[in-house]
Amino acid sequence: MTSFSPALLPDTLTSALEKVLGPGGLLTQPEDTAAFLTDWRGMFHGKACAVARPANTEGCAETVRLCAEHGIPVVPQGGNTSMVGGATPDDSGRALVIVTSRMNRVREIDPVDNTMSIDAGVTLKAAQDAALDAGLMLPLSISSEGSAEIGGVLATNAGGNNTVRYGNARELVLGLEAVLPDGRVLNLMRKLRKDNTGYALRQLLIGSEGTLAIITGAILQLQPKPKSIETALCAVADARAALKLFAAFRNVEPSAIQAFEFMSGLSMTLVNTLIPDAPLPLANPSPAYVLVELASPRGGDTLRGLMEEVLGKAFEDGLVSDAVLAESEAQRAAFWKLREEHSEAQKRAGTSVKNDVSVPLSAIPEFIDRATSACKTLVPGIRVAPFGHIGDGNIHFNLVQPEGADGAAFLARDHEIMDTVTAIVRELGGSFSAEHGVGQLKSYMMPEWRGGAELDVMRRIKAAIDPAGMMNPGKMLPKAG
Repeated sequence: MTSFSPALLPDTLTSALEKVLGPGGLLTQPEDTAAFLTDWRGMFHGKACAVARPANTEGCAETVRLCAEHGIPVVPQGGNTSMVGGATPDDSGRALVIVTSRMNRVREIDPVDNTMSIDAGVTLKAAQDAALDAGLMLPLSISSEGSAEIGGVLATNAGGNNTVRYGNARELVLGLEAVLPDGRVLNLMRKLRKDNTGYALRQLLIGSEGTLAIITGAILQLQPKPKSIETALCAVADARAALKLFAAFRNVEPSAIQAFEFMSGLSMTLVNTLIPDAPLPLANPSPAYVLVELASPRGGDTLRGLMEEVLGKAFEDGLVSDAVLAESEAQRAAFWKLREEHSEAQKRAGTSVKNDVSVPLSAIPEFIDRATSACKTLVPGIRVAPFGHIGDGNIHFNLVQPEGADGAAFLARDHEIMDTVTAIVRELGGSFSAEHGVGQLKSYMMPEWRGGAELDVMRRIKAAIDPAGMMNPGKMLPKAG
């Protein structure tokens, strides 16, 4: 049950916050705060003394300063799309949730530097659209981009579909603005590609999941808008064939690959059956699929010829059994819908245990085979539905409850199931979190995976910047002892 705890918010603080935040900026009634106290997956339900909605950096900074003065913890929240409970308060009711959605200005687009200066509350989709309107492209793309906000995207160092070409979020950030736990504003908003003056503090904050500061603004690198795009959906036998197809494209023209996505047959079937207007555009179902997209800023590039050349050879070599090329922007969007709706389709199919893991590319087939076998042994009838960014080694190894099973009972075994999967990931030299972060869900894994000196340094950094532990408590770093 979500609720708020008015007794924990002193009248003097309430009055001060209302003055700082203005009309509608401070929410205290249960019907107003409820939406901010549960995560997107419905796994975590918290309580808060109130929800603050600052409209600018100054308002956010003053809100944090006042909370620090009164000993009130703060939980930053953007679009509330976290897969690991990273933006949900605990159930103590002590924390104030700070929502960044009203901080939604695109401050500047510089076509000479190819940069965008932007508020943290702008959704990723709105940022992409603003860049396109200026004839440029923000290459970061994730399934939740219509809701996910820039601040959260950077706080979790999101990866997404185009990582294979442009890198993770941190590779796109030149400058950063953030509010520290004491309310001071850390202004790192510089457009410089080269700035070798001390520690790279922006990189420390990117991926810190709001445990060190609240990101309020950023300067992002943009790219020329592609003038030539070719997209194909291919039927393949398995991940081994998918990797061989990736190598075939990479060996011919690696710079043309913008995205290379893998989808299992079961996961695709869930999309086709549970998502409206998402039919399979191939003649027959396949054990697995690849979505490959090539792009170039040059309008005259013969990407269609390149696509046909590689796929033609792949047909001859038995790597691809069927394929369809997008003949219009609408068809390209339909192909991408098939990829982007996997999480929603799995949600509609029942409860699921999500494993956002990465392994070396060469180990992906072995990982999928071994993890599939282990999970089917652990939970008979479990539906194994992996998909993801196979071009950069990131697989969302998701596991859907057996048909007709009790969802709550299945979810109660999430640690057991995740540990079964990640044990294999660790043997293969991978990571238990590739792009979703640690949050609340996976913090228990940190001592085993990042223990010793590495975890000790993280805790020392946290203690130095946030000595009172007031910034997004309970996330990422496990309790000591």
